Parts: sequence; structure tokens; C-alpha cells
Amino acid sequence: MARLFGTDGVRGVANEELTPLLAMQLGQAGAYVLTKEKEHKPTIMVGCDTRISGDMLANALMAGICSVGANAVYVGVVPTPAVAYLTRKYKVDAGVVISASHNSVEFNGIKFFDGDGYKLPDALEDEIEGLIRSEMRGVKFPIGSGVGKIKYRSDAREEYINHAVCSVNINLSGMKIVLDCAEGASYYTSVEAMKELGAQVVAIHNNPDGTNINANCGSTHMEELQARVVFEKADIGLAFDGDADRLLAVDERGNVVDGDQIMAIVGNHMKQKGQLKKDMIVVTVMSNLGFSIMARENGIHTLQTKVGDRYVLETMKEEGANLGGEQSGHIIFLDENTTGDGLLSALHLLQVMVETGESLSDLAAVMNVLPQALVNAKVPNHKKNDYMDYPEIAAAIAELEDRFAGEGRVLIRPSGTEPLVRVMIEGKDKQEIQQEAEKLAKLIQNVML
Repeated sequence: MARLFGTDGVRGVANEELTPLLAMQLGQAGAYVLTKEKEHKPTIMVGCDTRISGDMLANALMAGICSVGANAVYVGVVPTPAVAYLTRKYKVDAGVVISASHNSVEFNGIKFFDGDGYKLPDALEDEIEGLIRSEMRGVKFPIGSGVGKIKYRSDAREEYINHAVCSVNINLSGMKIVLDCAEGASYYTSVEAMKELGAQVVAIHNNPDGTNINANCGSTHMEELQARVVFEKADIGLAFDGDADRLLAVDERGNVVDGDQIMAIVGNHMKQKGQLKKDMIVVTVMSNLGFSIMARENGIHTLQTKVGDRYVLETMKEEGANLGGEQSGHIIFLDENTTGDGLLSALHLLQVMVETGESLSDLAAVMNVLPQALVNAKVPNHKKNDYMDYPEIAAAIAELEDRFAGEGRVLIRPSGTEPLVRVMIEGKDKQEIQQEAEKLAKLIQNVML
């Protein structure tokens, strides 16, 4: 049986793969594993994004938490980074977010944070999964006053906004910003934070109805934001994903500024101010080759991890870095939060614009982005890790690696959250790499289906 946990918690189609029963079991096993050493009655914070399935899964999860004698604090719709921060602030024992991030509405997910606001290592996830598969063997369920209870809090999002605006010293008066909230968890927090700091805000996709999250909007669909920034003559556009842990930007000319470019802009500014610890930025193998060139030219040391912001975070903690992230826009400012944080990323980027007086297009020129082609091959979820077991696929990959050696690179990897194998080719000729990526993705899909 496939592992329940992917790179970002447990994810699947709500009510089909991620059922209320599984949510309850995750609540039981997660609460037990994360709090079994506690001598007091433990408390777990729970938040969600705007998906219609969130209430269903949250209540099932909290029933599981209470059934093993832990208490739950439900904070409702808040960004993922808000749960990470507030888990620490409120000194609860763990946090859980119910969200499928950038995925469409039929999906949902459950991800855990420990009491310090960090995503769980593989070993703890394996322990939770093992307990579920053993049907909670050895766990004694309390009765009477030993059962947990649920507390509801409505002040969590304000606490998170206050934390964000106090973390970055900035005045946005005179700046016009277009915000794409992806009909997700940032629909309130990002708008209010920018207004509080004095910006003129044009908000789009900030009317979630439970079914429209990420629907042709947000950080995975940038076209409307690009056009709107130009139409509004705005200084910048900011796009969040469904749970607001990632950020992409649009410059005043309508060009997308991705996570690599944001880290390049902010990282150089932090280095100049003596704030970039060890002059180091942690990125993943998906980062553009242009980022490595930029870093080398500016005296910044880079470390690469496998894809997933949890792996970026682990390396940051090990190496003592305070900035790291992914091209997709998950950016971690470890001095201020323990996970990717779209709002903090936005404020840091805006701070560079305000302090330098430069436009975003001028700032983004610090990095030359090499052409990349990324094509997804749809494959059965249980097979996605086995693509190299097929001789014709392995041979095609080897041939491409030989062809692009020295002038680009080929990166093939299974998605951690979806039934996909991702094909990425980087090189000088955009048309050529796009054709080759599509050709390889089609081969993988045909062979593995």
C-alpha cells in the first residue's frame, strides 16, 4: 500500500481518498504520537482554507483528536503560515492545517506542525501512519472527563496580521498593489495587512464561496493578474495560492517574478544590510540555473535540496540559514516564521522596493532567468515513483541528459502531492527544450498508463 504522507502531508480527493474516516484516524493517531510524552492534557490547533470540504474534514479530525483525550482549538479559515506561527504563540502542543494548497477544489489535505511550528520529519509521519494501519493498537481511549473538548477562536487571523506587519518595517503609502487572493485563505489577511500599511489595494479573487478556490486564479494562473497590473498602472501585483504559503509577483510591466527572482532580490538586499546569515540561501534542485549564477556573482552561497519546502527548512535549520525557498514561491524567512509565508514574502519584497526606490522590473534584472520547460505526465498515483523501472523511459532520459550536459540540465521527479511525473528541461533554446519535454512526458504517460 502506498505511503499516506506525501511531501506536504496527506492529500487526495475529499470524500473519496481523503475521507472523514481517514481524517478522524489522522486526528487520533496524530494527537497520540505528537502528545504522548506530555504530562498535561494536550491541545492541538486546527485551521483550514476556504474549500467546501474543510468543515467536514475539520470536524472529523477534531473528533479524532478529542477521542484520544486531547483538546482542539479551531481557528477557522486562516493561512497555513498563520497556524505555524500561532501554534508557537499560543504554546499549544501541535497544529494541523486542512488544505490542498494550490490544488483544485475537489482535493483537500491534512498537514501537521509540531509544537514549535515545524512540519513533521518523515519518521514522525511514519509513526502516525503505522498507528493508523495497526488500527490504533495499544492505545487506550479515555471515557468520562478524560475525553477532549473543542474551543473556537475568532481572533487568530488578526494575531497573524499583527505579527506580519510588525515583522517588516515598511510604509506602503503611495504604492498601488493588485492582490490576487486565489479565492483562498489570504482573502482577508493579505488585503487587511496591505491596507494597514497604507497601500492602495486592488483586490481580485477575494470572494471565496467554498468551490472557487484556485479556479483560474492565484499563483498557478497568473494571466489575469498580469493584465490587471498593467491596466491599473499598479506598482506591483502579488499572487497567493489557496493556503497562502506561497507568493509570486508581477512587475509594473506585467512580467511574472517567480520565487527564485524574489529570493534573489530580497537575498541581495539582506546581504547588503548584513542580515543574510552566513550569506547563504537554501533552494531546491528545481531552482533556475540563473539563480546559481546570480548567487556566485554576488558572493552568496547556495545549498540545494530535493523538492519540498520541508526539505528546504530542514537544511536551513541544520546550516543556520535564515532565507530559503522554492521557485514556485514557497519562501521561508526563518527569523520570523517556520514555514513558507506568502504575506511575509510580499512584505519583504515590498520593503526592498521602498528602501531602494527601484521598480520591480529593475530589481528583477539582478538575475538572468534561463529558459525552462516543465511538462507533467499523468500516471497512476501508485506507479509515479517507479518511472525508472521502465527501460524505454530510462533510455530516453539518459539520451536527453547526454544531449544537454554542460548547456542545461534534465530533471525528472514524481510529484509529492499529485498523480504526476514532472519533466523539467533547462537550456538555451526555449522551443527545443519545450518540444523535448513534451515528447518525454508523452512517452512516460503512454508507457506507465
